[in-house]
This record gives sequence, C-alpha cells and structure tokens, in this order.
Amino acid sequence: MTIEFRTSHLLGAALVMLALIGCVPSPPAFKYTDVTGADCCRDFRLTDHHGKTRTLADFRGKAVVIFFGYTQCPDVCPTTMAEMKSVVQQLGADGKRVQVLFVTLDPERDTRELLSLYVPAFDPSFLGLYGDLETTARTAKAFRVFYQKQPGPTPTSYTVDHTAGSYVFDPQGRVRLFARYGDGGANLAADLRILLKQE
Repeated sequence: MTIEFRTSHLLGAALVMLALIGCVPSPPAFKYTDVTGADCCRDFRLTDHHGKTRTLADFRGKAVVIFFGYTQCPDVCPTTMAEMKSVVQQLGADGKRVQVLFVTLDPERDTRELLSLYVPAFDPSFLGLYGDLETTARTAKAFRVFYQKQPGPTPTSYTVDHTAGSYVFDPQGRVRLFARYGDGGANLAADLRILLKQE
C-alpha cells in the first residue's frame, strides 16, 4: 500500500467521522444547571390540597416545577411562587403544559386547608403538596433538599431554613434542571420552552 493511498484512506475516514459527529445533536443550551440523569428526585407520594394522593406519574405529559417551602416563609417562598406565576404567563398557551408543585416543609402548621388558600392564590393551577413529618423528611432527603427549624419567640412562631431552588422535570417525568432562586423567571421560561419542544 503506497503512502499516498494510506494518507487518502485516513483522510477519508477522518472526514466520515467528522460528518458523523456533525449528525449528533448538541445538548440543549439551558440557562440553569442541567441535572439530567441525577440519581435523586425519582418520585414522591404526597397529598395535594384537594386531598388527592399524588405521584410524579400523575403529571406525565407536562413539564413539572417542584419547589419546597412553607406558607409562613417571609421572603423566598412568596417571591418564588410569584415568579412561577410570571413564568406561566410568559409561556402563553404553553403555560397550560406546566405544572407547578409547592411541597411544604412545615406540615405541622401547613394544613391542607391553609395550602388550599395559599398556593392557588398565586395561580389556580398550582398545587400544594404535604405529608406527615416522616414523609416530609423522606421526600426532602430524596430530593436533596435541606431544611431546618429555627426557633422563634414562641413555640409556634419558628422559621424554616431551606433550599431555595426548584427542580424541573420534562414531560416524560425525568428530572432535568435545578433552577436557582430569584432571577425573575425569564431563564426558567426559556428552559421550559426547550423541554416542551423535546416531547
């Protein structure tokens, strides 16, 4: 085999490889942290503010945003929920394909009745979810969410330190993103548009 033939053969193989590489779609350019394939956030079993038991499978076909908080939170939680409302509005008709879930980390005070007043006040489609103390702890651990009570002036006036971000799932029920707290919602809306197009 001549040197010229070998060189030509290698050059041809290299061009074929480059062409094949060009056919592989590049990963989407998300604004938030891509956690696709993470070994957490697989599922939950909680009760919604209507009294219905819910799991992640109930929302298949929709993009799902899950935020852990509590109704007496003075700043992070209401700000996040207001941003979620803004995100749904920014998406227009596609906003109906997004389910926002608020999981309470304070089941001792956040009753079904209180959640039914608090969560839909931001948007009627949003759902509040709760469990007992054990279920709450187990769910938070499964989602790698930190939370801890901080004593107040009375036994019932405590606050709860907690993870401030949200998890985003695609319409197939796979965790895809971890969204930071407090950017106004534009980045989340952009990322949700990408996920909704991947259906």
